[in-house]
Amino acid sequence: MGIPSSYVIIVMLSGIVILSYLFNLLSQKTRIPSVLLLIATGVGINYFSGIYGYTYIAVNKLVKILGAIGLIMIVLEAALDLTVSRKKISLIRNSFSSALVIFVISAVGIGVTIMQWLHVPFESAFLYAIPLSIISSAIVIPSTSHLPVLKKEFIIYESSFSDILGILLFNYMLMKDVLSLQAGLHFVTNLLLAVLISALATLLLLYILAAATVKTRFFLLFAILSLVYALGEMIHLPSLLIVLVFGMVLNNSSLVIKGPFLTKWIKTDKLDGVLDFLKTITAETSFLIRTFFFIIFGYTIDLSIFLSNEVWILGSLIVAILLFVRFLYLKFILKTSLFPELFLMPRGLVTILLFYSIPSEKSLGTFNEGILLFVVVVTSLLMMFGLIFFRKKELPKESTIEII
Repeated sequence: MGIPSSYVIIVMLSGIVILSYLFNLLSQKTRIPSVLLLIATGVGINYFSGIYGYTYIAVNKLVKILGAIGLIMIVLEAALDLTVSRKKISLIRNSFSSALVIFVISAVGIGVTIMQWLHVPFESAFLYAIPLSIISSAIVIPSTSHLPVLKKEFIIYESSFSDILGILLFNYMLMKDVLSLQAGLHFVTNLLLAVLISALATLLLLYILAAATVKTRFFLLFAILSLVYALGEMIHLPSLLIVLVFGMVLNNSSLVIKGPFLTKWIKTDKLDGVLDFLKTITAETSFLIRTFFFIIFGYTIDLSIFLSNEVWILGSLIVAILLFVRFLYLKFILKTSLFPELFLMPRGLVTILLFYSIPSEKSLGTFNEGILLFVVVVTSLLMMFGLIFFRKKELPKESTIEII
C-alpha cells in the first residue's frame, strides 16, 4: 500500500497524543512508566503497518532530531523548577557528587565488562559504557511529581548533572588521543568557553524575555536556545550547560540580576510575569516531543534481538553493576534513604541519543543493540517497582498526573 495518506497520518498523530495523555492517567494509577507504554505502542505501530502493507519508513534521523530537542526541553523544564538558596548548598553538593561518582564508577565497571565480553579495547568499550551510565532525566524527572520536595529536588539535580557530565565525557571520548595532554587542554578550554557562552547567552535570553512585547517571544526564545545548543554541539561544547544555567537563572532572577547595569537592561519584575507561562509552555512542548520520540524509537525496534542470549546476559550484568554502585554510594557515602532513590536510575532519551551519535569509525560491530533496549526497559521497570513500594509505605493520598 506504500506510505499512508495525509489524513491517515493526521489521525495517527492525533491518536498518539491522546493515547499519551491516557498513558499518563494509567501511569498515575499503576506507576507503570509511560515511556514503556509509548515504546510498546511504537512497536505495535510497526507490526500492524507491516500487516496492512504500509511501507516501513526509515526514521533514525528523526529520532536524533527529536532526541536533541527533547533534551533541551527536559533540562529547561527541570531547571525552571530549581530554586537556589544557601539552605540548598548541601543538597546541590550531594546531588552533584552522587551524579559524578556513581556515573564514573558505573561507566568504568560497564566498560570493563564490555571489554572482557566482546574482547575489544577498553577505550572503545568505555565509549559504549558512557551512555549506559547516564540517568535519564526525560523519564525520572516527571516521575518525581508525587515525591516529597527534598527527594524530588535531589533527583532533579542528580539526573540533570548526570546528563551534563555524561555528555561532557562522551564528547571528550570522541576526540583523538584522549589520553594526551593536548586533548585534555582542549577539553578544559571547551568547558571554560561553554561557561562563558552560558553567561552571555543567559543574559541575552533574559533581555529578550523582559524587553520583547510580542506574544510569540517564547518560541523565539526556544529557537535561540536550540540554535546556541546545536552550534555548541557541532564544535563539541557542553552546550547543555547553557540550557541549565538559563533555566536556573530565570527561576532565581532576583538573586542573580543585581547591580545598576543589569537591572537597567533586565527588569526582573517583568520576568516574574512570564515565568509561570514559560513553565507551562515548556512542559507541554516537552510532553509532545518526548511522546513522539519514544513512539518513533519503539517503531525502529526489531523484537527478534531479544532472542539473543547475549542480550539477556550482558544486559543483566550491566543493570547489576548500575544497581550495585548506586547502592554502595547511597548507603555508605551519602548515608541516605534507599527508597525510592536506589531504583530511580532509568536509562532513556540521553542514552539512546548518545548511542546513535557514536561515529562509524568508533563503533563496535559486535555490540548488540538489543542490550541498549534491554537496559532501558529493565531500569524503567525497576523505577516502577521503587515508586510502587514508596507509594505503599510513604506516599500521601493526593497525587498529581505524571507527564511521561
